[in-house]
Amino acid sequence: MSTILEASELPAVFDGVKLAAVAAVLYVIVRCLNLKSPTAPPELIYQDSALARFLLKSCPLLTKEYIPPLIWGKSGHIQTALYGKMGRVRSPHPNGHRKYLTMPDGATATFDLFEPRSEHCTGEDVTMVICPGIANHSEKQYIRTFVDYAQKNGYRCAVLNHLGALPNIELTSPRMFTYGCTWEFGAMVNYIKKTYPQTQLIVVGFSLGGNIVCKYLGESQANQERVLCCVSLCQGYSALRAQETFMQWDHCRRFYNFLMADNMKKIILSHR
Repeated sequence: MSTILEASELPAVFDGVKLAAVAAVLYVIVRCLNLKSPTAPPELIYQDSALARFLLKSCPLLTKEYIPPLIWGKSGHIQTALYGKMGRVRSPHPNGHRKYLTMPDGATATFDLFEPRSEHCTGEDVTMVICPGIANHSEKQYIRTFVDYAQKNGYRCAVLNHLGALPNIELTSPRMFTYGCTWEFGAMVNYIKKTYPQTQLIVVGFSLGGNIVCKYLGESQANQERVLCCVSLCQGYSALRAQETFMQWDHCRRFYNFLMADNMKKIILSHR
């Protein structure tokens, strides 16, 4: 009789285990996808000026609530993996010309030049001088997508390839790119100014590139000549504070720190 009772109770216990397992999986999914995070308009911090009012009027998207893609759109990890590694479904391949510049210390700086594919809406000649993120270059998906969009809207684009980042370009001096060196970016900007004396410049920097372009513009008043504006995206303002943040496990920051450090090691070892 007891054997019969135990047999009849097993399915109920088993169903409870399955239910707990499903609940645990759903909890992990909700946490990983950040589904409970509320959406809100971005917080804007700016000084009231004619330029700020013009930007707010011209870019109403700045004051609207961000509506992310369903399911995965609230997860920064998934967005980073999908867009950073895979790009779009059909990542564009803009056609450009690679330029080589010899630096005073013997280093060979390179950048890719992309001509506009339509007339600019103002009818003027405008060039974006772009500095990618850490260890990046013009062949990265996010840079290709950005350049393709800019070309279609009438912008010429010059994209710096960080010294040592391109796998098929050998170093010709015993150094590679660093966190604050503006030499290569400055050489690229000077080339554009001399080659296109009529062009106006928009300076763009991504992440590490944001630090470099802001430092470049602040080094000399002459560096700001013919610059319409500077756009810094996802810039880290303090390397020391960022280092402390990346050593934390919260939001898998230490894992990203490991990935970036490993990527830097690969670049250094490739030039040994």
